[in-house]
Amino acid sequence: MAPRTGEGGGSVTFDGVAGIDDALVEVLGAKPAALLAGQLAAHTVGDLLRHYPRRYADQGQPTPIADLTPGQDVTVVAEVRACTSRRMQRREGTIQHAVIWDGSRELDLTFFNQKHLPRVLTAGRMALFAGRVSTYGKARTLQLTHPRYQLLDGDAEALAEFARPLIPVYPATKDLPSWTIQLCVRQVFEVLDDPEDPLPAGVRAAHRLPELGAALRAVHRSDDRAQITSAQHRLKWDEAMAVQLTLAQRRLEAASRPAPACPRRDGALAAAFDAALPFTLTTGQQEVGELLAAELAATHPMNRLLQGEVGSGKTVVALRAMLQVLDAGRQAALLAPTEVLAAQHVRSLHAMLGAHGRAGELGSAEQATKIVLLTGSLPARARKQALLDVASGAAGIVVGTHALIQDRVSFADLGLVVVDEQHRFGVEQRDTLRTRAPEGTSPHVLVMTATPIPRTVAMTVYGDLEVCALRELPRGRAPISTTVVPVGEKPSWLDRVWQRITEEVAAGRQAYVVCPRIGGEDAPGEDVPGAASERPPLAVLELAPQLEEGPLAGLRLGILHGRSSGNEKDAVMRSFTAGEIDVLVATTVIEVGVDVPNATVMAIMDAQRFGLSQLHQLRGRVGRGSHPGLCLLVTDSPAGSAARQRLDAVAATTDGFELAQRDLELRREGDVLGAVQSGRRSGLKLLSLRSDADLIGQARQVAQRLVRADPGLTEHPGLARLAAELLDEQRAQFLQKV
Repeated sequence: MAPRTGEGGGSVTFDGVAGIDDALVEVLGAKPAALLAGQLAAHTVGDLLRHYPRRYADQGQPTPIADLTPGQDVTVVAEVRACTSRRMQRREGTIQHAVIWDGSRELDLTFFNQKHLPRVLTAGRMALFAGRVSTYGKARTLQLTHPRYQLLDGDAEALAEFARPLIPVYPATKDLPSWTIQLCVRQVFEVLDDPEDPLPAGVRAAHRLPELGAALRAVHRSDDRAQITSAQHRLKWDEAMAVQLTLAQRRLEAASRPAPACPRRDGALAAAFDAALPFTLTTGQQEVGELLAAELAATHPMNRLLQGEVGSGKTVVALRAMLQVLDAGRQAALLAPTEVLAAQHVRSLHAMLGAHGRAGELGSAEQATKIVLLTGSLPARARKQALLDVASGAAGIVVGTHALIQDRVSFADLGLVVVDEQHRFGVEQRDTLRTRAPEGTSPHVLVMTATPIPRTVAMTVYGDLEVCALRELPRGRAPISTTVVPVGEKPSWLDRVWQRITEEVAAGRQAYVVCPRIGGEDAPGEDVPGAASERPPLAVLELAPQLEEGPLAGLRLGILHGRSSGNEKDAVMRSFTAGEIDVLVATTVIEVGVDVPNATVMAIMDAQRFGLSQLHQLRGRVGRGSHPGLCLLVTDSPAGSAARQRLDAVAATTDGFELAQRDLELRREGDVLGAVQSGRRSGLKLLSLRSDADLIGQARQVAQRLVRADPGLTEHPGLARLAAELLDEQRAQFLQKV
């Protein structure tokens, strides 16, 4: 039986055996349970035990102070002799100095900005101190700087707990330190009955996995690193199976729904388009096209991801698929993340289709279709006409933003949904279009992205999307060179940036200047992914007038950002495309899909504030014609810093797949798994997309086999429960459609 503290502060006893589903308040008492619930969202025994240590400290037995040597990581049990606080002389802040004694020798402790310590480390108190031994002063006096500490006050059990060879270190908070979690876990295990194992015995035996109860005890309480590794491997299997079982069920359900068959038709619109193409498709475009054509002709939904290098020709591949669907008498919808990109797609589709894309207009081809743009900023009259064209079937291709997802948008016969830059949409937003096909059917779905990793790792490993890739660039595409401009070390280089832009404009070409922020009313840190700086990031509305009056005086400048109205965005892009604007100063609103072949140079200001994939996407806006492209990454990050290393990586390669892999390595796993878009923390705590690919693949095979034999997992209630516990419905949907 384990003692616990009641609400009144007295000691009460939990009498009985705890189960994995028991409330922590019943096992630990009200105050500890409230702390764990508030800080870790841990309400049950299982919640606490799934809060795994992030590492293990080799603290060993408490070391006598007399035996300490510099550089050691030690644990010392000692009595506080004194603790004082004073202001630092040469800089802001306070310094705290404590002296402890273990019966053999005194030892100095140094803390910074911990004004409360003299009230805590009072003379006579016993505590455990852990840290690295260092020296100070000419006498090389030994000290511990900012050691971790745990007050003992004669608690023999606590002393024994922190004298173990391996001490688990938990993800903690300011109000809930790791050792408090450790003590709570110890108390739970004293009364815990081993939980029923959800993994079938055959799966455990085939993959040499320990039972769940043993794995949980080992990961929290073992002093053997080999045991801990084995336990972590088993617990990763639980997480992988939770995801894979859920998605296997969803894949089976999706495959059971019929889809509109859209076989090829000879002599129809798709064939006419191919015959009129002024260029030869790349080998990759042809191969992917054949693959999509076969899947569109089937009676079960195509669910395919097309990942392609920036400028690899994904839009042409998507258009050929859409035309095949149109030839079958159905409609295609193209969902774009921004109005700028949606309008760009409409212009590109019109340009590629020519007379075949202007049904109802003078001079249109006999088999022409109509392309309709539907965005939130359309005037009321134009919007009403667009909705009528979509509902009546007059519009064969419907291009739009989130406006396409609104309930009022009704399709006559939706056969294909194309989602461009899928990571820019929320899960529910993207999935709503699936419901717009005729009742009882699902449309075919083609998802496109030029940032294949890390987001597509989630899809290829967890999702229901079959993957194909375009790595080959079309013939005639000019190369892009990338240079880091370190203005912090070489301020004069910034002048050269503006000179290069002026030179390109003088040669009849155009340029982009990209800023991380809009300016005006937005906060200094807005749209800045995790980069701290002493100055606010550069903003479009502040930099543009400075350039217009200074180094780019005499050039025609335009601005574009997310607060521009739809009409303003369209007008600016039309002017830029027509060559009426020399330099476009913009935010990342031009990141994807913008295609101006005459633009040859891009300066990205405060480049260290952008992610690798985002930088690669941005520079893909230049070099889209016959002239070489130049991307200048302007930064004040010092040489050797992590930020500069990322920029150097971008400058070293134009391979987006290689950069995306590097991006995955730099990201936290929770971001990969969708915490950012889903708005919730991922239930996956040990599983790593970077290092557990083999394990995930094995779990995927097991899950597929089990779900094929038992779709509802009625014969495996433990597995069904595992999926429900580790991956709730919202997160499962996210991982399926991320």
